[in-house]
Amino acid sequence: MTLEILTADCLSSVRHGFFTRRGGASSGVFSGLNCGYGSSDQTEIVAINRARVAQALGVGPDKLTGVHQVHSAKAVAAEAPLDTPVRADAIVTKTPGLALSVLTADCQPVLFADPGAGVIGAAHAGWRGALDGILEATLDTMEALGAQRGSIRAVIGPSISQAAYEVGPEFFDTFMAADSGYARFFANGAGDRMHFDLPGFGLHRLREAGVGTAEWTRHCTYTDPERFYSYRRTTHAKEADYGRLIAAIRL
Repeated sequence: MTLEILTADCLSSVRHGFFTRRGGASSGVFSGLNCGYGSSDQTEIVAINRARVAQALGVGPDKLTGVHQVHSAKAVAAEAPLDTPVRADAIVTKTPGLALSVLTADCQPVLFADPGAGVIGAAHAGWRGALDGILEATLDTMEALGAQRGSIRAVIGPSISQAAYEVGPEFFDTFMAADSGYARFFANGAGDRMHFDLPGFGLHRLREAGVGTAEWTRHCTYTDPERFYSYRRTTHAKEADYGRLIAAIRL
C-alpha cells in the first residue's frame, strides 16, 4: 500500500511529511507504518517502515534521525545523524540531506522551517513538554544556527483533539499554577472532568514566541483509527501496545 503523507503548504519549500499509519509492513495492533523501536513490534519490521519513510523523503535510512524522547524541554542541534540516543524532545539542523524526525501517538509532532536561512527543526510536544517550553527551546536552537524567529514556519501535525482529551482537576491545577490565563484551553466535561485543547495550547505558545506562521493540520489521532495510532485509544481499548506515527522534515 502507498504511504499516506500529510503536508502543509507553508512548508512546501522543504521536503516534509506527517505520515499516517497507512502503507506500512507492521501487523496486529501495530498494523501499518509503525516507526517506533520503543514499541514491542518486530525490530526488523520497524526498520522496513522507517526505510520507506526515508525513501519518501529522498534520503537513505541512515540519514533519518531523531532523539530519545522524554517529555522534556530540551532541544539539540545536529550536523549528522545521531548514532547514540540523545535524551531530548526536539532536534534542529542546517545540514542538507539530513532528515529530522519525531514519533507521536497523541502528542503534538511539530515541524519547523526557516527556508531562507536553511534551518529546520522537529519537536515532540506533549502537554508536559509544551508547558515546560519545548517549542520555545526549538526556536532558540534554530536561531543559534542562523534562523530568524519571524521567518520560521511551524506546523503541528495530527494530535489528540480537545473533544477526545479528558483530564482531571490535578491536570487543570498544574496549568493554573503556571498561568491562570490557560483556563481558556479547557472545556467543562462530566463531573470534575475537563477537556484540554493540546493543539490550541501549542499554537498559542508558538504565536506568543513570535514565529512567522503557526498552523495545525486539524487531524485528531484518537478519533481516526484507520489513519492514526493513539496511546489514549489503545489504553481505553485495553490493548497491549500501540504504534508510533512519524513526522519528518529535511532540507
